[in-house]
This record gives sequence, structure tokens and C-alpha cells, in this order.
Amino acid sequence: MLTGSCLCGAIRFTVAGTLAEPGACHCTQCRKQSGHVWASGEVALSDADITGEPRWYAASTEARRGFCPTCGSFLFWQANGSDQIGVALGAIDGPTGVTGFRHIFTADKGDYYAIPESELR
Repeated sequence: MLTGSCLCGAIRFTVAGTLAEPGACHCTQCRKQSGHVWASGEVALSDADITGEPRWYAASTEARRGFCPTCGSFLFWQANGSDQIGVALGAIDGPTGVTGFRHIFTADKGDYYAIPESELR
């Protein structure tokens, strides 16, 4: 079981099981919302328990992003109609248990950092 929260603690969550497909999204939307790269892992929506009321923002017609309305922490990403939810790895309390990592939308990455060749798949 993993636990996590936003910066102010108004939104808390627990995740049963293992986070799948851990990765870093370099798309323009994730960079603008998070301020850098957004790292997450996916879990079945039925295995995530969210307390508090995140605010949801649809930055595109394909997905929505959940964040804390008080402190602004970007916590969740969910494709429309999906039974999976992406959970921010940085919001998890303690070790994530995640090993391996994939980078997506690398063509959109910022010009101020490099992705090591060994991490590209």
C-alpha cells in the first residue's frame, strides 16, 4: 500500500498494489502544469482511494488532470473514459517501489536539460 498527499495535505490518497508503467512525461502540457517533467505511475482507479476533493482540469479533449485547489499540487492524470489513473510519484510518502522508467514526449522536452542516452527506450 502506498500513501501520498499534496503539499498542504488537503488531498490524500492511497494506492493498493504496484504502480505500473512508471514514466516521465516531457510534453508541453505536463511541463507547464508541473513546472518541469511530470513523473507518474498508473494504477487501476478501483485501487486508488482519494480523500479530499481534487479539482480537475481538461487541458485537452483526451484527458484530465487532478490537482489540489488549495496548494496547486498536480497529483493525478486520467485519460477520458479510462479505468486507470496516473499518480504523481513525487507526491508519494516514502519509497515508491518503482523500478525502471520510461520517458514520453521527449521531442517536446525543455532545452534546459538532457535525458541520458541510457534512459531512452
